[in-house]
Amino acid sequence: MIESKPIRLARENGEIGSALPPFPSRTVKSIAAGFFALVLALVFVLPVVKLIYLSVHGDMGLTLEHYTEMLRQDRLWKTLKDTFIVVAGSSLVSVILGTAAAWLIAYTDIKHKNTLHLALLLPFILPSYVLTLSWSSFMSAQGFVAQALHWFQPDAKPWSMYSYGGIIFVMGIHHFPLVYLLTVEVLKKIPRDLEWATRASGAGRWTTFRLVTLPLSLPGLTAGALLVFLASLDNFGIPASLGIPSHISVLSTLIYEEIIGFGPSAFARGAALSVMLGVIAVIGTILQWLSVRKIKAADTVVSDNSPRYTLGMHRGWMTSAVWAGIAFITLIPLISMVAISLKKAYGLPFQWKNLTWDNYRYILLDNPKVWQSIQTSLLLSVTTFVICLVLGSLLAYARVRKPSWLTKAAELAVALPYTLPGIVFGLCMIFAWMEPIPGWNPGIYGSISILFIAYTCRFLILQVRAGITAFTQIDVSLEEAAHSSGAGFWRKWVSVLIPLLLPGLLSGAFLVFLTAFTELTVSALLWSTGSQTIGVTIFSFEQAGSTLYSTALSSLIVVLILGGMAALQLLQKLQSGKNAQSSKGVQQP
Repeated sequence: MIESKPIRLARENGEIGSALPPFPSRTVKSIAAGFFALVLALVFVLPVVKLIYLSVHGDMGLTLEHYTEMLRQDRLWKTLKDTFIVVAGSSLVSVILGTAAAWLIAYTDIKHKNTLHLALLLPFILPSYVLTLSWSSFMSAQGFVAQALHWFQPDAKPWSMYSYGGIIFVMGIHHFPLVYLLTVEVLKKIPRDLEWATRASGAGRWTTFRLVTLPLSLPGLTAGALLVFLASLDNFGIPASLGIPSHISVLSTLIYEEIIGFGPSAFARGAALSVMLGVIAVIGTILQWLSVRKIKAADTVVSDNSPRYTLGMHRGWMTSAVWAGIAFITLIPLISMVAISLKKAYGLPFQWKNLTWDNYRYILLDNPKVWQSIQTSLLLSVTTFVICLVLGSLLAYARVRKPSWLTKAAELAVALPYTLPGIVFGLCMIFAWMEPIPGWNPGIYGSISILFIAYTCRFLILQVRAGITAFTQIDVSLEEAAHSSGAGFWRKWVSVLIPLLLPGLLSGAFLVFLTAFTELTVSALLWSTGSQTIGVTIFSFEQAGSTLYSTALSSLIVVLILGGMAALQLLQKLQSGKNAQSSKGVQQP
């Protein structure tokens, strides 16, 4: 170990004893690394191990009887068939919409691209249960579609959302932004010369798209399709709201029904189903990761943002048609939901005399449980926001600046809870914290503490990935210059790193906050009296038939989400302006 000059002189002069040898720094690092690895294993890996163990544990020891019992049930096979229909159908809808949107943004001169890009993300930003409720309200017997149909035929009924088609449609429009995001950049990086050469050889636009554009965009399409597949497999809110009333079950809702049904082997059956679902999700995640690696291999290619096709005289009406489509799948159903929330009673026509604010007054003032759920969700999301911002940023810094097997293993361990479907991870948390040590119950399960732990574990990877992206954009020479100037650890972070990284880190933290604030899947299994969240409250209202209250609370959630997005955009603009002024000041003599 290299000693500083004052310490070396003091030791030589006998001012510091040498009876004990200096504690080796390598030992300190080894102990810290071991402790860090132990914490990761206990918090992130052990819950999954306990889930797998319970699924193969029986009265006579290790057994596969829980799996064989489930596989003998006709209900499981029907659920598997329903899951395949819903996931495959919604993935197809998402791929079609996402590819079309990506092509329009990347290849054409359609108007207002920046604003249109943000609008295309709105269906995914909205919580799935809010989007579901808005469409079920829109297509209900009291919705706008039914009123329009009655003008032509009084007995006409709108398309029922409580069906395979309804679930597939809502899930498809909710997830298509994922395909769009992964495809649009790939399309921009396709060499324009290859398409020109094909056109010069006499090929038409469709032939060029089929022979050049489509094959070269397959990495983005494949990665997007697999990501949609995983998101559809994980989704609980849409199939629970639209499928359970119509006796359509997918694996996530079947696990939920098994757990809440109790019984002597409910947890064991739920564990077996969770392992089945988890295995499918992990395989899909590996395939999706391999597809994303192909996209990253082309990161050195500069994106071509100039349009390759001019719409000419069709530009105006095509832009209007795209905006009308976005309004149809998001804005109009939301307006219908708000309209129903303002009615005095469900079933009354939408007239001025039938409108009231009583539903909002009830959920905000007259029902203490609703206000408590809002406070609980805010507390959980803010706490998760802060913890993930700090821990995720530090882990991302270590992953980028100090790459090693430990930091790579840490990233994989942190990603595991988010890789698993939410309903599976919720069950893992129950098994892990109900009795962490045999014979000892710390009282975490059944309290709000388990939600704190679950939210932090599940959403930490979002901050880590955002932090890794932010740190890779900052040259290490800036830190070296700060060290050369005598800046310590805290000075370096406060004066150099944080001002440059803040927009990127806050984007990840805001995603953590938004996801935690509107979370339903994990909370559906872990909530208890006094720790009910907003998502659980809306779901409970809808399951109980209190549509007026569920639509009112959902409308408030949409306002809060839009307000938070506006605040984040304003903060990022202010920070970008401050950084630009700082750079300008540095360049001036």
